[in-house]
Amino acid sequence: MIEALKSRRFMLAATALAVAVFGAPGLLSAAECKNRGDLDVRFCDDNGDLVADTPTDKSNWLDPDTIVFSYTPVEDPSVYENVFTEFMDYIAKKTGKKVKWYGAESYAAQVEAMRSGRLHVAGISTGPTVFGVNLAGYVPIAIMGKADGSFGYRLQLITLKSSNIMKVSDLKGRKVAHVTPSSNSGNQAPRALFKSMGVVPDTDYKVSYSGKHDNSIMGVANGDYEAAPVASSVLDRMAAKGVVDINKLRIIWQSKLFPTTSYGYAHNLNPDLQKKIKDAFLTFDWTGTKLKKEFGKQADRFIPITFEEHWSDIRTIQKQNGTVYSQESLQGLKVKKTKKKKK
Repeated sequence: MIEALKSRRFMLAATALAVAVFGAPGLLSAAECKNRGDLDVRFCDDNGDLVADTPTDKSNWLDPDTIVFSYTPVEDPSVYENVFTEFMDYIAKKTGKKVKWYGAESYAAQVEAMRSGRLHVAGISTGPTVFGVNLAGYVPIAIMGKADGSFGYRLQLITLKSSNIMKVSDLKGRKVAHVTPSSNSGNQAPRALFKSMGVVPDTDYKVSYSGKHDNSIMGVANGDYEAAPVASSVLDRMAAKGVVDINKLRIIWQSKLFPTTSYGYAHNLNPDLQKKIKDAFLTFDWTGTKLKKEFGKQADRFIPITFEEHWSDIRTIQKQNGTVYSQESLQGLKVKKTKKKKK
């Protein structure tokens, strides 16, 4: 009996039985789902595009009176609520629904909110996008970019200009800030790329998780960390605002371009609502908006993307790092900056 319990056939049968008996919402039996890939058991990908299909059962569709919108918790959530106000008003106009801001304090909070049905539309950071897709049924549809279709940011390894760290190999024996386990430029990419350059994080240097890119950047600027891999887009915005003096920092290495924050919706929204939300992203005019003021140096519109194509390199990096998309790994997204002891 114990061996039978361990077998995949028995587990699938047990899951199907549980669904039949208890009516677990959104959970599909093996017979109902021909392809799932890395998706959680509650989702299905029969069309093979690597994101959760919209439920075939209309009773499982969400059509909320109020759409909840959230932006990746890179910096102060209250600041970005103001930045996205005009766009949220536009979503409201396009959908005929109210739109409410949700200021997530962690990547995990965003994923959990969408998984539970409390979050409907979101901008999710590069690395956590894969967690959102596989654990929460998140469907990325757009990214900030330019008219020519260009977009992206780089992983930049920064240190103080006064530091004697001049190259990646100089990280050995140092205290280096990573962002969170799920962050692409703040953890996943450095672990894969630094290893190829002969430096293994957690082995050759001590990793301290800061919780956010701006925490890592300010931590280096203030001397709390000796170096940090960060997203160039965040560093550029902070420097433009005068939050950090770029002249005091040295960029000792940078990667090729990665996709920035993805934007999308929950897979189980009413299909008509999905179309209206997608239309809102792709027709919103940035001219004279706070979005243009905040992100104008890097982008001036939302452009269409697909998770299958544009997140290919990110998925490869995470696979190389042995990333597992599970509830346990999701908890790692909750890492926050360690509070300093008062002197």
